[in-house]
Amino acid sequence: MKWRKKVLKLGVFCILIFFIFYFSLYIYAKYMTKLVIRNANEFYIYDSKGELVEGLSEKWVSLGEISPYVLEATIAVEDKNFYHHSGFDYLRILKSLYINLIHGENLQGASTISQQLSKNLFLSFEKTWSRKLKEAWLTIQLETQYEKDDILEAYLNTINYGGIYGIENASKYYFHKSAKDLSLAEASMLVGIPKSPSNYSPLINPEKAKERQTLVLTSMVKQKKITEEEKEEALEEELTYYGTMDTNELKTLMYYQDAVMEELKGIEEIPTTFLKTGGLKIYTYLEMDAQKLLEEAMDKNITNDEIQLAAIVMLPQNGHIIALTGGRNYSTSQFNRAIQSKRQVGSTMKPILYYAALENGFTESTTFSSEKTTFVFSENKAYSPKNYNNRYGNKNITMAAALAYSDNIYAVKTHLFLGEQVLVDMAHRLGISSSLEAVPSLALGSEEISLFDMVQAYATFANLGYRVDGKLIAKVEDMDGNVLYENKDRKEPTLNSSLVYILNEAMTSTTNYNFIDYNYPTCYELTSSLKHRYAIKTGTTDSDHLIFGYNGDIIVGIWSGYDDSTPSSVSNGKDLRFMWRDIVEGYLEGKEDTWYPIPENVVGTLVNPISGEVVTQKTKNATMFYYIKGTEPTYQKEDLEDLIPTIKDE
Repeated sequence: MKWRKKVLKLGVFCILIFFIFYFSLYIYAKYMTKLVIRNANEFYIYDSKGELVEGLSEKWVSLGEISPYVLEATIAVEDKNFYHHSGFDYLRILKSLYINLIHGENLQGASTISQQLSKNLFLSFEKTWSRKLKEAWLTIQLETQYEKDDILEAYLNTINYGGIYGIENASKYYFHKSAKDLSLAEASMLVGIPKSPSNYSPLINPEKAKERQTLVLTSMVKQKKITEEEKEEALEEELTYYGTMDTNELKTLMYYQDAVMEELKGIEEIPTTFLKTGGLKIYTYLEMDAQKLLEEAMDKNITNDEIQLAAIVMLPQNGHIIALTGGRNYSTSQFNRAIQSKRQVGSTMKPILYYAALENGFTESTTFSSEKTTFVFSENKAYSPKNYNNRYGNKNITMAAALAYSDNIYAVKTHLFLGEQVLVDMAHRLGISSSLEAVPSLALGSEEISLFDMVQAYATFANLGYRVDGKLIAKVEDMDGNVLYENKDRKEPTLNSSLVYILNEAMTSTTNYNFIDYNYPTCYELTSSLKHRYAIKTGTTDSDHLIFGYNGDIIVGIWSGYDDSTPSSVSNGKDLRFMWRDIVEGYLEGKEDTWYPIPENVVGTLVNPISGEVVTQKTKNATMFYYIKGTEPTYQKEDLEDLIPTIKDE
């Protein structure tokens, strides 16, 4: 019996110590410097001209400017004991722990409105014990320093309503009205979204959104906030959704905002919480004319309404991203494919391979045979790539011709000749962060890479060899105008500028009629409508279409496909090429056609573009190829075929 008394005393002592510590925390928090939460997470986004971008800024409203239906619905479904607890609902925590333990999965959460506000005041949402402790401490501070109405007001102005933050912004986005004018039906629909924005947004999943609205209204009935009749009337009300913040807003503009906020999280100079800044002024490189041009080109040329798309427009000299979209329409999908998705890049990998080849002694006129080929590595290992439409020259072709036709056989031969690790190293040298496997198919883009990484890599070609960082944010200030961060453009010498010039010249072959032979250049249908000169490369897999094209003034990279990798048709690739053309030509309209100057150590020689032989009087379609001085072609050509173990298919 004595040991039981000792255990009981120890238990009582521990509980006493806990409560002393617990209440001490609240007392300490109450007399700390008061947190400033009004407008704390407010941010304003400015374009490259320093003008505020309408629709990309958060607007704070007081409780008096919010429909009572929103207040009652929020408390009913999110935290029914909000006005009675001190920041943590312990009975609810125990109940959720029990339910989750019984079912073996996380079915219920127990965060109060105060706890959720604490999370919203952090810039990022990392999940660590350190972060949870910080959020708990912030919750205690909020509860001791503010009235419940103040906390509720801050919560409603910071919560995520499907990529739209704050009740006023959400109200205008979904229903084109102020939050104070929301009906019961509209309010209950909006209040249902924050639980899982990707599932309960009525613009993305109307059926699940309706189910969630029903749950919200049912909770309001149970708590006697509305009658059963009011619930049924609200459910029967037909809602009309607006889907933009302003009549002039672009449907892709929110993708740019999300990319900006993602970049913001990675800037060390920015405090981890909005509490230390009083809000943020974010100055970006966004050019509204370029964003509008991108969207117009997409709507005009992408005729398949079901297919998805991502595009980035960058200035290659400094890496400034002036336009971006991560999808066709933000209101129907907030997934940002420009920065969040990785896909196979197909033949757009080949210019990276061919630059590596130039560094290793290849020239524009280096030839391999284009014919059906099986690459044999051992008795049990062979690789048989195929050209598109099974079209082969059955003869030696130049590197420039291989680029023009996107010849797979030539690419794999080059890859194997150099050694498979060479391409992996070159890709990483250009800033591609994906883990790449040194396999024969890498030359054909079999590995998954983000559009962002690919555009950044191609920018190194577009600026003649300097690696730049793709950036959306120019400067960040707090609400008092103090500069917290200012981008310093990095331009790091990475590649040989003369070899890059030669590669860029070779990549113009994709629109050069001189290469029409047994095959057609991949972008020949663009040639007559291009007023400027570009290096271009397309890529295709069973489910993806890509195009990257540039000159010294602009680079545009576009991907299209289905999110579930459903095969896409050839016509989608053609649509993509015309979209690319409309963007680059629209952006450069009225500007002179300025191509790269020829480096002093580079010389041009007229050759047969297919065979690479120096021209004679009988040569048709003589084309200027470029070489490092001393490597110009002669009549005696090296044959590299014997250095690769192959079997020619008859």
